[in-house]
Amino acid sequence: MILTVFLLSDLENITFMKLTVPRFDNAQLLVVGDVMLDRYWHGVTGRVSPEAPVPVVKVDHTEDRPGGAANVALNVAALGAGVSLLGTIGNDEAAQALLARLQAASIHCDFHQSQQHPTITKLRVISRHQQLLRMDFEEAFAAEDVQPLQEKTRQYLPQVAALVLSDYNKGVLSDPQPLIQMAIELGVPVLVDPKGNEFTRYRGATLLTPNIAEFEAVMGHCKSEQQLLKKGLQLIQQLNLEALLVTRGELGMTLIRPDGPELHLPARAREVFDVTGAGDTVIAVLATALAAGVALPEAVAQANIAAGLAVAKLGTAAISAPELRWAVQKEQGFERGVVSLEQLLIVVQEAKSQGEKIVMTNGCFDIIHAGHVGYLEQARSQGDRLIVAVNDDESVKRLKGEGRPINPVDRRMTVLAGLEAVDWVLAFNDDTPEELLKALQPDVLVKGGDYDKQGVVGWQLVEAYGGRVEVLDLWDNCSTTAIVDKIQAPS
Repeated sequence: MILTVFLLSDLENITFMKLTVPRFDNAQLLVVGDVMLDRYWHGVTGRVSPEAPVPVVKVDHTEDRPGGAANVALNVAALGAGVSLLGTIGNDEAAQALLARLQAASIHCDFHQSQQHPTITKLRVISRHQQLLRMDFEEAFAAEDVQPLQEKTRQYLPQVAALVLSDYNKGVLSDPQPLIQMAIELGVPVLVDPKGNEFTRYRGATLLTPNIAEFEAVMGHCKSEQQLLKKGLQLIQQLNLEALLVTRGELGMTLIRPDGPELHLPARAREVFDVTGAGDTVIAVLATALAAGVALPEAVAQANIAAGLAVAKLGTAAISAPELRWAVQKEQGFERGVVSLEQLLIVVQEAKSQGEKIVMTNGCFDIIHAGHVGYLEQARSQGDRLIVAVNDDESVKRLKGEGRPINPVDRRMTVLAGLEAVDWVLAFNDDTPEELLKALQPDVLVKGGDYDKQGVVGWQLVEAYGGRVEVLDLWDNCSTTAIVDKIQAPS
């Protein structure tokens, strides 16, 4: 999949790059950090408590989700990559709930169980999509609860392509240097989502992903883009990093490297619903893309798009590979409209992966008339997406004779793409659409006419792979040939 995006260097010069979204199933990652359980109590508020000036929430359902480093691992798994998760939990019900949800997502968990401290739990009370209250149940883990993770990390590092340190300042990563040094020795890149106002403990990591508030707490306020770049390069030098990615909320994110211009990506979310867990999504997608062999700027672009999806959801949310690919396709501009066969194969595959039913029809569509519009609306009603395959000029001439087509193929496709019922339009040169049917395998093949399905070219092929053929009635008195004859007839 190819996407053309623009990145801003110094927020002035536009640079174009190609973004390739790979398969992630061969990537293996290790996530180490502060695991926690995010609990959500949902209900409606209709009155104020007589005991105090606070709303009364009638809880109607509850929800448990992995949080912190566990949410990072969940995002990695949602992309289809393999992931192992190391952390510390308590000996309690919250730990069992957390484990159950992580194992259901095929995440390999190797936790140290503390006998003195509880599993970190954050309880949020929500009404009408708004957080009313958050209650934290936590105690910082002591050294004896953290030390065992070092040996576990040593065991897993040789099998992974990236190490993610997810620090929520709960004690697990109070001293990450042993983990970073192990990774450096094995040549495994280390990506850190930092916390606190002391970043020196992350020295030697490959890349840090602080948000702008965390960055400025360490390096001071940035009054301009130039100051952000200068302070970012200073931090990279001080900590011997390879790169720094500063996430900036509604201002997007900025990648700073010592060997090239900074790259700025604008925020992708059209509506911010909840920023909870957005940083987890960013580092998870970034690390997974790098582990899959994607270059750093392209990996950051993928993470930026994923962040836009995450903040449009309530609470911590894992972004799946189909969601990410679909969002990239929208950015690329062929979610709807005129497409090439290569582009169409991609969007059809993703549409099917989301359970959408694909309908296809074909024809010359030389002069678009009311009959065509009504027919295409009927065709679209047979499923969720409609493909219109249009005979190019050479094939129309072979089928209809000299003098046809009246309108060249680019104009015919432009008009068809503007119809509400049509999702994708492409041209083909063959006299029949059989090769397209083999490649695309639509769920429904539609043709218009007064014959049965055996008269439809390719009907046996469609039924052989499990599709169906529908023959729709044509509108009376609507015919391109009749329109052409009327125009050419003497007055």
